[in-house]
Amino acid sequence: MTIGFIYSGSNYATPDKGLSRQTKHAVNVSKFGDGYEQRVAKGINSQGETYNLQFNNRTAEFVDDVVVFLDAQKGITKFPLILPDSNQSSNPSGPAGVGEKEIKVVADTYTTTYLYGTFYSLTVSVRRVYEA
Repeated sequence: MTIGFIYSGSNYATPDKGLSRQTKHAVNVSKFGDGYEQRVAKGINSQGETYNLQFNNRTAEFVDDVVVFLDAQKGITKFPLILPDSNQSSNPSGPAGVGEKEIKVVADTYTTTYLYGTFYSLTVSVRRVYEA
């Protein structure tokens, strides 16, 4: 399989090159005098991850279909996103192939740009969720 997600049946959305990940760790910090501080992670899964996917110069039909899928999820329902990961080994029984991993994400922000005629662009921001 390749980087991206399934948006309708067996239709696969592969983003453009330049997929980006923003990571932010949730940390409680207690500051003491003289610059000393103590840090502890908030919760079990304290690493927040946001991924930005770009679908530039795509057909209107493709963008509309992906937007219908995202609208149906309403930013609530999670779906799998396949990402590159050179630390992953082959898992024949899993959905991801060699050098790939699957994470669960929700998409609560996306932007459609109407370029010209029947060609649109779509920017999707997905956030990793840690649930079964």
